Amino acid sequence: MKKFVAAFLAMSLLISCAACSGSSETTKKKKKAKKSKTEKTETTPDETEPSEPEPTETGTTPFSSEPTETDTSPSSSDPTSTNQTSPVTSATEMTLFIALPGTEINADNDILTLIAEETGVYLHEMYNNGTSTSDAISKMKNSGNYADYFYGWSLDLDTLLYEDLLLPLDDYLDDPAFSNIRNLYTDAQWEMLRQADGHIYWIPSEYPIIWGEDRTKNNTELKAFWIQARVLEWAGYPKIETLDQYFELLESYYAEHKTESDGTPIIPYTMNTEGWRDYALEEAPQMLDGYANNGSVIVDAENYDEPTIIDYNTSPTAKKYFQTLNTYYHKGIVDPNFDTQSYDDYLSKLSSGTVLGMYDAQWDFQYVIQYSDITSNYVPLPLTIEPGMENHYYRSAPLVSTSDGICICSECKDVDLALYFLNRCLDQDIHDLRFWGVEDQDFYVDDSGLFCRTPEMIDKWDNAAYLASHVCRFPYLPSYSGTSRDGINAMRPEEQTSIFFATLPEDLVRCFNAYGYESYCDFMHSSQSEWEPWFPMYTYSNMMGTGTRGGVAFLDIKTLKHTALPALVKSDDFEKDWDQYMEDYAACHPEDFLAEMEEELQLRIELAG
Repeated sequence: MKKFVAAFLAMSLLISCAACSGSSETTKKKKKAKKSKTEKTETTPDETEPSEPEPTETGTTPFSSEPTETDTSPSSSDPTSTNQTSPVTSATEMTLFIALPGTEINADNDILTLIAEETGVYLHEMYNNGTSTSDAISKMKNSGNYADYFYGWSLDLDTLLYEDLLLPLDDYLDDPAFSNIRNLYTDAQWEMLRQADGHIYWIPSEYPIIWGEDRTKNNTELKAFWIQARVLEWAGYPKIETLDQYFELLESYYAEHKTESDGTPIIPYTMNTEGWRDYALEEAPQMLDGYANNGSVIVDAENYDEPTIIDYNTSPTAKKYFQTLNTYYHKGIVDPNFDTQSYDDYLSKLSSGTVLGMYDAQWDFQYVIQYSDITSNYVPLPLTIEPGMENHYYRSAPLVSTSDGICICSECKDVDLALYFLNRCLDQDIHDLRFWGVEDQDFYVDDSGLFCRTPEMIDKWDNAAYLASHVCRFPYLPSYSGTSRDGINAMRPEEQTSIFFATLPEDLVRCFNAYGYESYCDFMHSSQSEWEPWFPMYTYSNMMGTGTRGGVAFLDIKTLKHTALPALVKSDDFEKDWDQYMEDYAACHPEDFLAEMEEELQLRIELAG
């Protein structure tokens, strides 16, 4: 299970971290970016991301499929195979090639069949198992048997564009027949998707669009300082605002609880610094200063019309943060093995229930610990460096993921039907089938019109066999979160308060009730965010290579931080070693990196108009 989930999360993460696209007025910039991709020596997925599928700083909850049994059928590994036949003879069969590994649902899946009957389209999802995307496309070209739709992320989409396999969508977006698709984004947001030739080719679908009221209960993109609910319960559920208060609480609890009841040592605080996951150590200063997580830089948008790039690595908050970690490392509060443990070691510690706190993204650990017998579960805290500061840990503003999406193949048999189907899947009745299922089998409606589930219904949607035979979410098609068009229900069951609480462990129910919260997002107390066309900036920096001075500087900075920051935490002379780190950091020429990020910031503002 751990290996499966780790692989799934890693791929999901890669999806959400791909680079942003340009416009017809920035052809030169696009060419430079593509050249940089081919020259880069290391791709480092950001911390948010993803995928992998990302409550994100966007205020939406990327879809995450439950682990299911591995499908070894030929149709799952051969992108040109069409041996999945529709049981609905009146429906037109169409295919969606997904440039990711995955597991197909059954050919006679109940809801897949119902959707085919309602829409006239039987959609066969083909996952790319065991081959590269380029090889899969070559097979399609050689056979002449193309998928009708493609889903991919930036490098996949660039390849498809190069092969002239994507259909421009511009004219279709103006057609009232496809208004559901058109209304997913504003004019400015659609402009962010325009490519160097002036056309729009894909519809972002990684993140659902909030319809109506935001009902998000658990946004897996949440990055925060997490703490076990038992620690808060022990302390009487206090309000914890600052980094100092957080570590003081961990220290106080640990003074009285050195081991679990079975004698297993407790670890007050740990971090994972393996590979690109070192974000768990290095990125916190920007969050502690109240900024949104743009990954590699701060974007100061206090003046929304004139945002600027700030380097968080050299801020006073950065120094205080690392000095705090250093202090508590020497007190025995920070895990002495934080810098040598592997990701598997980290997950094993969390799954054992012995870790009281850590900084991380929820997607990085929740899919593993939810299947463990953990003694106490985690809740997020949006710590700031000083009390009373605004924070932007949780962003309810929409996020336009310019680096991934679903496309129509230029060889599609019936473009109008293909777009009709996408549009129809956003109608409430089909959306309910995708995410709620069949009335009286997957949910029931009470006297007030509220959709409800019995415990047995909830359990079914966590069963691999039932998911394969009955459930059809079409996870890579556009979708909604938020409030149903009936104004009563949530678009997704996990956002319905009664169902959300029915799935929470008892310690979390007590914790939520003690604070009066109805969601994980309530813990964040984050300030409302406007849509920002530049957010997140890491979609650019994570694709930087050695083709530019800024890219060279960025890679040098990352290399330095990967070794220097753990050493600072463990330093016996922090002030001396901090001064040396600042000298070494300056030698990486961060000004080159910051200048390129400023250029990209202004480009994104220009693209959005």
